Amino acid sequence: QDVEFVRTGYGKNMVKVLHIRREGGHHFITEICANVQLTLKTHKDYLAGDNSDIIPTDTIKNTVQAVAKLKGIPSIEIFALDICDHFLTNFKHVTRAKVNIDEAPWKRLEKNGIEHAHAFIYNPEAIRFCEVEQHQNDSPVVHSGLRDMKVLKTTQSGFQGFLKDRFTTLPETRDRCFCTAVYAKWRYNKSRNVPFDSAWKTVRDTIVEKFAGPYDCGEYSPSVQKTLYETQLLVLDRVAEVEEIEIVMPNQHYFTIDMSRMGLSNQDEVSITFHFIQHKG
Repeated sequence: QDVEFVRTGYGKNMVKVLHIRREGGHHFITEICANVQLTLKTHKDYLAGDNSDIIPTDTIKNTVQAVAKLKGIPSIEIFALDICDHFLTNFKHVTRAKVNIDEAPWKRLEKNGIEHAHAFIYNPEAIRFCEVEQHQNDSPVVHSGLRDMKVLKTTQSGFQGFLKDRFTTLPETRDRCFCTAVYAKWRYNKSRNVPFDSAWKTVRDTIVEKFAGPYDCGEYSPSVQKTLYETQLLVLDRVAEVEEIEIVMPNQHYFTIDMSRMGLSNQDEVSITFHFIQHKG
């Protein structure tokens, strides 16, 4: 048949690992969930059902666990690089390896400035993730990112001067709640000698800083777009290793409830939202 393979790949998803590094009585943890995808040189598995080149997905899962044991998880980016390197070095018929990793947001317990030696609390302020893709004989491409970082400010945000037509019902406002769940993904301009942990923290802190503004007075945002763009510029200025950055800040609206029929004057004190909030008992 007159067909061609555009891109093929297979792998193992949802490989979960908890790595504990012990330095005496002081312990450090990293919990990850990894997706690994491989592309092979030939297509004989598709064309002839010949599985002789296929690395079983169970072996891929075991490899992720073994690399964690042998090399540890210095950062999720370095761990993903190690996994790619393993498959591309040990299997010459593997032409591409791609690894996506999410890191569980564990935070060491702390009280009065004293850190607990071995106890942690799950603190989902933001989910850290990375994506590493490498082709045989090429340099790896490393992305890092964060998602589900929910932030809100109750003032210093507006939306005015926008285009209006016969379908426009949205009123202009200079003062509103601004709530969003931030997604950000950035690409590094190199893969070695990058301070991945500190770079990630700098990007996260920059997003929060630009969103909130100075602690005593805040900073006015005339649009999500302007806040987003200025954040991107600041990240590129602060982290030299970042080549490009994507940020998504979907507006999660809060609407003031009209209480006039109840004989109450609601001065933006009680609002309702339509984005989903999950409660578990």
